Amino acid sequence: MDIIVIHDMENERFVADINGDKAYAAYNLEGDIIKLYSTFTPQHLRGRGIAKTIVETVFKYAMDNNLKVQPICSYVRSFISQNREYSDFVAN
Repeated sequence: MDIIVIHDMENERFVADINGDKAYAAYNLEGDIIKLYSTFTPQHLRGRGIAKTIVETVFKYAMDNNLKVQPICSYVRSFISQNREYSDFVAN
C-alpha cells in the first residue's frame, strides 16, 4: 500500500487519506520546534505502518527545514526509541 502524506499547514497536521479514512499527526510549531502532540490512525487501519510513515514524513520535513521535533505524543516517543537515526532531530 502506498501511503501519501500531505502537510496541512493551515491545520497543523500531516495527514494520510486511506480510502477516505484520515490518519494524522497533529502539531504546534513554536519557533524552530515542531511540538508533535498527537497521532491518530483509525482502528481498522492500525498495524499497517501508516503512523510510522506519517511520523517519518514529519521528521523529513523537520530535517529539510532545520527544525527539531518535540515528541509529546507517546507513539512518537516510542517511534524515536525504535528509530535512533532521528535522535539528532529531537528537541530537548
